[in-house]
Amino acid sequence: MATTEKKTLYTAEASAIGGRSGHVRSTTGIIDLDMSVPEGLGGKKGATNPEELFAAGYASCFQQALLVIAQRANDKLDADTTVNCSVSLFQEGEGYGLSAVLDVDLKKFDHDKTIEMVRQAHKICPYSVGTRGNMEVELRVQGEPIPVEAEENAGVAKES
Repeated sequence: MATTEKKTLYTAEASAIGGRSGHVRSTTGIIDLDMSVPEGLGGKKGATNPEELFAAGYASCFQQALLVIAQRANDKLDADTTVNCSVSLFQEGEGYGLSAVLDVDLKKFDHDKTIEMVRQAHKICPYSVGTRGNMEVELRVQGEPIPVEAEENAGVAKES
């Protein structure tokens, strides 16, 4: 049984002060934002929140995974391809959690090919891999939910 060596490609760093009503800043200074509880929960206008940042990161990362899948098949994505991600914050008992919906429109591919590419992207996207087994992720193609097998959202199986 061969093991694969883990190689760190990049590390991002950011700091937060004041929690949800504070401020975040990345070490590069590119992210330098006021934070707030979501406006719908009594927060202030003009500030972002962790769920918004997570949704933006997941959408971008998932689209990159789709680009990789297309490239592996010697194909290209349409320039107008979209990945919309919604991240929901919920309360369950005393704890809180997140769930996500990824809605993909690949424009030029037929429905079955799009579903297959979305499933493949879900297997390699770092956000999908990182959340697998920890949060519910629903996959959609042009608004229509696609079936996700339990193991596609389950934790990564470890070889024994």
